[in-house]
Amino acid sequence: MRESNDVSRRAVVAGVAMMAAGSPAAKAREADGARPKGPRVWLDMDQKELDDAYDQAVYAPNSEQVALRRTVNSAAVRARLGFKRVAYGPTPVEMLDIYATKAPNAPVMVFIHGGAWRAGSAKDNAEAAELFVNAGAHYVVLDFANVMELGGSLFPMVEQVRRGVAWVYRNAASFGWRSRPHLRRGPLVGLASRRRRADHRLAEGFRPAGRSGEGRAVELGHV
Repeated sequence: MRESNDVSRRAVVAGVAMMAAGSPAAKAREADGARPKGPRVWLDMDQKELDDAYDQAVYAPNSEQVALRRTVNSAAVRARLGFKRVAYGPTPVEMLDIYATKAPNAPVMVFIHGGAWRAGSAKDNAEAAELFVNAGAHYVVLDFANVMELGGSLFPMVEQVRRGVAWVYRNAASFGWRSRPHLRRGPLVGLASRRRRADHRLAEGFRPAGRSGEGRAVELGHV
């Protein structure tokens, strides 16, 4: 009789629960439970509750572990695949990383990372590149300034993302890429940027299309 090395689902869930319970965010929530409610500032929320609604660490206690895993995985993918870094706009941050597939006439995935508008980078969001490249699609990740570097305004960020996607569209043919359909993916914060960007002209002949899902937003546009 061999001893099984399989880890039960119950054990995994229990381990994650223990990690979450000991996290700073969980301890903060526990302390907040005894806090007297302050004056309501929006709906039934006081200022602390409203601030917490915009703090991912409060409602995702394992966010630090997830971010670290994504960073480590991205570094490994970058080392395995290699990539080309190209400027898409006039400022130093306006760069994009290209992970090219060997398949001819391949579609392009443009990833717009999240980060609560305050963090995130192309180099730390490369983990999915291997999946798309091996499946026969080019994978492009944008870098753009965060809201703290832009005086608290989202509009310059929107313009940078707009320029990045437009650069890919305009240069698709020169790289031998297929310019349609054009798929763009990103997490919740990326989705919010794209919703704002939808109010701007992205590029001549380019129109945003439908969206689906929160946190794993997908848009499919045809040019």
